[in-house]
Amino acid sequence: MIRQVSIACGLALLSLAAGAQSSLTPEQLWKLGRVSGLGLSKDKQYVLYAVSTPDVAANKSQRKLYRIPLNGGAAVEITDTAEWLTDPKISSDGKHILSSEPVKIKNIIGADKYPDLPKSNAYVFESLNYRHWDTWEDGKFDHVLVAPYADGKAGEAKDIMEGEAYDCPQKPFGGDEDFIWHPDGKRVIYVTKKKFGTAYAVSTNTDLFEYDITTGKTRNLTESNKGYDIAPEFNAKGQLAWLQMKRDGYEADKQDIIVSDGVSSMNLTAQRDDIHVEGFKWAEDGRSLFFWAPIDGTLQVFRVTYPGLTKMMPVITQLTKGDFDINGIVGQSGNTLVVSRTDMNHAAELFTLDITSGVMQPLTHVNDDANRGLATCKTERRYVTTTDGKRMLVWVIFPPNFDPAKKYPTLLYCQGGPQSPLTQSYSFRWNFQLMASQGYIVVAPNRRGMPGHGTKWNEQVSKDWGGQVIKDYLSAIDAVSKEAYVDKDHRGCVGASFGGFSVFALASVHQKRFKTFIAHDGVFDFRSMYGTTDELFFENWEKGGPYWDKKNAIAQRSFSQSPSNFVEKWDTPIFIIQGGKDYRVPIEQGLQAFQAAQLRGIKSKLLYLPDENHWVLNPQNAQVWQREFFGWLKETL
Repeated sequence: MIRQVSIACGLALLSLAAGAQSSLTPEQLWKLGRVSGLGLSKDKQYVLYAVSTPDVAANKSQRKLYRIPLNGGAAVEITDTAEWLTDPKISSDGKHILSSEPVKIKNIIGADKYPDLPKSNAYVFESLNYRHWDTWEDGKFDHVLVAPYADGKAGEAKDIMEGEAYDCPQKPFGGDEDFIWHPDGKRVIYVTKKKFGTAYAVSTNTDLFEYDITTGKTRNLTESNKGYDIAPEFNAKGQLAWLQMKRDGYEADKQDIIVSDGVSSMNLTAQRDDIHVEGFKWAEDGRSLFFWAPIDGTLQVFRVTYPGLTKMMPVITQLTKGDFDINGIVGQSGNTLVVSRTDMNHAAELFTLDITSGVMQPLTHVNDDANRGLATCKTERRYVTTTDGKRMLVWVIFPPNFDPAKKYPTLLYCQGGPQSPLTQSYSFRWNFQLMASQGYIVVAPNRRGMPGHGTKWNEQVSKDWGGQVIKDYLSAIDAVSKEAYVDKDHRGCVGASFGGFSVFALASVHQKRFKTFIAHDGVFDFRSMYGTTDELFFENWEKGGPYWDKKNAIAQRSFSQSPSNFVEKWDTPIFIIQGGKDYRVPIEQGLQAFQAAQLRGIKSKLLYLPDENHWVLNPQNAQVWQREFFGWLKETL
């Protein structure tokens, strides 16, 4: 009897607690801490991590460092990681240190070309790659430097890429992982694409180079491969692993783990057609590697053996499974991995993973207090049959306290990429919990062009942006709309990048399905996109060639699918968002779409963010984005 009363009281308390929870708001979202693992301490007793917290009033973020015992406990703030972490930039013998800095190689700015005109800010270009991501080419290139090191001080540094118009780290997203020491402390491995100008803009042929600090000689370790070679990492035995794509110009090719013993190389993940490796880390024993990859709508951890010179095949084992994402591996201590984990209701926190049992335990608790006060949103897997008879995963995210007896306005979410996984991720802009918490059902299909469902599925979007992938979107919304709780008179469609293109394309073919649209940095006009974007290899691959090649039937079909060709069919309110420093999908894309909508007399709005790139990084701009986004939905949906 006492037990029954206790249970009843407990249930009542849980009910009260649930009733006290609030729905996530944009303001609450931007108060959450953003956790990133830094590594395990030298003695492997602690985990080091950073927490970045946006300060909206100051319009910047504050970053703090912490350590926490590997087996759990209280986190302690620290001011510096040097005492706790081994510095990977110091050679194994302690005699040299690596760094990187921009070096002026070419005179491009007027003041550099003409010293008698020191106030000139003109740019003079003779080839492509004149701008990239969000910056204009200024003649400076990031180079790797090696310097003697003693008593905690670096001596005079030598530029190991002297005179070369190439970058390491790679732009725009490369970091310290792009240049590493060989375990012998006498060689440096670095990543670069040794191409300049137009040749750089049309190629993905990034290679690994080895520099010998004794002889000063450099050699290309991956010359035979014509696609990406990135993310080098050694084990203690001196065996080198890296990530590789085979085909030049294809940024979304299948990405595999390659290992070399210095004599021969082996592809460890080629055997699995459905695996596209996102990242990896060597196991402590040097005989296997841990990696994470998308699989059926989530990111999971796998282990792959490295057989070395034996004739045995690598064995791949999936270590985790569930409706969550593992989006990074921090380190290993014995049978314990430390990983970063998210789901659609929770920002990243660090967890421990027992590699023998698969059991996971939360390690950091940065956002626990905030999460306790927030109502969660149920996520559900659906499998929809597409128009060509394929089985497609569709995530459905429901509002807090969802009642199937009610009707809800519903949003079709269109993912970017185009070859980008749609998983249990947690975004601080396109946040599914936030959208659902405003009272919307969100439909998020794993349409054609997403890794984790096989190479063929991933590649079917290329050279056919307006084809099957658009039908996949309609199949998803039509299938979920059969449910009684979907208000078919109040459906919207939203997305960014390729998702923004999808919005523009669907606006001409939706046949009154949607009542409103939102497109952020979406591709609207294929010809002007080809003429102004930065990475031409992407356009050449995705479109099949330039628009002026009249004999190229594939390219001609691709360019015929441009949304700008079908504006006469637009008839629905549309909100367009465009970043001023977005050189991947440049400014004319959003402006052309807004201008077309206005001249057609369609209710439309433009949010222009002059200092933002393909993303929105400024905290106050992010708040404007959220308020305008949901304000438009409230007004039009």
